[in-house]
Amino acid sequence: MSLSATTGGAVRDSRTAELAANLARVEERVAAACASAGRPRDDVTLVVVTKTFPASDVVRLVGLGVREVAENRDQEASDKVAEVAGALGDGPTPRWHFVGQLQRNKARSVARYADVVHSVDRVRLVPALDAGAGAAGRLVDVLVQVNLDPTAVGRGGAEPDDVAAVAEAVADAASLRLRGLMAVAPLGAQPRPEFERLVALSERLRGDHADADWVSAGMSSDLEAAVLAGATHLRVGNAVLGSRASLR
Repeated sequence: MSLSATTGGAVRDSRTAELAANLARVEERVAAACASAGRPRDDVTLVVVTKTFPASDVVRLVGLGVREVAENRDQEASDKVAEVAGALGDGPTPRWHFVGQLQRNKARSVARYADVVHSVDRVRLVPALDAGAGAAGRLVDVLVQVNLDPTAVGRGGAEPDDVAAVAEAVADAASLRLRGLMAVAPLGAQPRPEFERLVALSERLRGDHADADWVSAGMSSDLEAAVLAGATHLRVGNAVLGSRASLR
């Protein structure tokens, strides 16, 4: 099936049916968690992480009403964004989030297509991302990634004591807009207390940046804990896309 065949709504094929069923189950989980937390469902934004899955799946998801999608590698993302745009034409388009570790030499490229970057964790990333957004004539929303596990290697994130400095750099940038914080729960830890730590850091950040009220936390396995802790954005991949063969 060609990508163009999926425009104008969801295609009635087995993959679309699979995605629709998975989305419905995730939506039930999010709605139940919001009810348990005493929060309106509209308080929480579901971002579907489409990394390693083909552009055709993104087009299907858009046909099913998904408007927030995420990628984590620049090379894959830049090609996929262009392919999806070509397939959708003048129809509804998704808002693209970049959730992978951001490298300074990729920051300019990411700023050309990402509407939201969740993973700024060092001051030195900010000038390159700002320059890329400015050159493209875009305003990019940014979250500061926080490291909640000091023993972790290679997962990224600013140390809690460094968050304020990174946030100030983003807030001072001409083409970036500071929106809040992001984190991943440490491996093996109970996620809710960790997400509550993140929310507490967010409350402290809002003392200096009142509009930086996004908290990006929670994935397929721990989204309920994130909602109960106060997350505003969930990054869900496997629970929606499943475990089909990847692009590589």
